[in-house]
Amino acid sequence: MSARHRLEGQIKVDLPPEKAFKLFTPRGEERWVDGWLPRFPVPTRDDTAPGTVFETTHGEQTTWVVLDREQGRRISYARVTPGSRAGTVTVTLDKDGDGHSTVHVVYDLTALTPHAAGELRQFATEYPSFLRSWQEAIARSTQP
Repeated sequence: MSARHRLEGQIKVDLPPEKAFKLFTPRGEERWVDGWLPRFPVPTRDDTAPGTVFETTHGEQTTWVVLDREQGRRISYARVTPGSRAGTVTVTLDKDGDGHSTVHVVYDLTALTPHAAGELRQFATEYPSFLRSWQEAIARSTQP
């Protein structure tokens, strides 16, 4: 069985890309992800600057590194959850009509242990519902 999965999907956000982008930044996710609290080992004003490192303990300890960003359009992260999985997450926002965005989300993850391979297969199976939960949480957080 494969220990690497490339998962792709999309969600809709009722904000234009330049405003929706902030929701997918380390600090911006605090607005809609329960328990998300990034910790920066080095203080940073711009949490989207390539090379920025942060950690989360949302469910499990994960170290993240901002790999690349195009302000208001795309951000890419490397992530490592020790003993579990490592890979990248890329979020790309496209304008979708007047004041809306289609958000493309790609997870490319590799399991680091045989046990993690099973967990990663489960995550891959549940990926569509995982993204739906993002869309619902974002919609709740952006309602006036």
